[in-house]
Amino acid sequence: MSDEDDFDLNELDDKDLVEQIQDDLYDGLANEVTEGTEILLSRGWDANDVLGEALVGGMKIVGVDFRDGILFVPEVLKCAGAMKGGMKILRPILAEAAEDTSLGKFVIGTVKGDIHDIGKNLVGMMLEGAGFEVIDLGINNPVENYLEAVDKHQPVIVGMSALLTTTMPYMGVVSEEFEKRGLRKDIHMMCGGAPLNQEFADAIGVPAYGRDAARSSEMAETHVRERKNKRAHR
Repeated sequence: MSDEDDFDLNELDDKDLVEQIQDDLYDGLANEVTEGTEILLSRGWDANDVLGEALVGGMKIVGVDFRDGILFVPEVLKCAGAMKGGMKILRPILAEAAEDTSLGKFVIGTVKGDIHDIGKNLVGMMLEGAGFEVIDLGINNPVENYLEAVDKHQPVIVGMSALLTTTMPYMGVVSEEFEKRGLRKDIHMMCGGAPLNQEFADAIGVPAYGRDAARSSEMAETHVRERKNKRAHR
């Protein structure tokens, strides 16, 4: 796009504009993503459709290429920044209908002793795009922070992140405390981070391990929708 200074997004039809927004998001062009989002809304598009087709659709492509090693962390962060441009426009509109469209609250944080947050931030962005209200606890969280967040926000899912092998065991501390307090029957738990795997998650009693941001978001969305379906058929 840099060599097409006179390119006008208004000239595109809706289908091409959605594809262009996805391309611009992939290229990390925040201003273009914001402009495209505003144009779709001005054409009468529902905010949820703009979110799902243009922004989340674009981030899913990013997620797949990140998983496959085509994109790397700096590039994905740029993509996430571009998505924030569109989300800034959509968030106030979506908030008005949050009761009907939200998948629920997702508490996420890096565990005690660990100050790495790039992976966590990517997961949070993907979750927000999927329709979750994300409560980000940040880094270096003791078990008390997770418990306080549960009391305050009543999330459907709690996610833990770690990058250091030395901090991985603390996830087990959090999981064990949730089990002791009987929170596991209502709250789904997930964990993620480069050194983790499903075997580790099983060992600490956490049912879901997200190997990357895209997969974590898909798993969270699937869990919530399946739970809603079960309740609807009781």
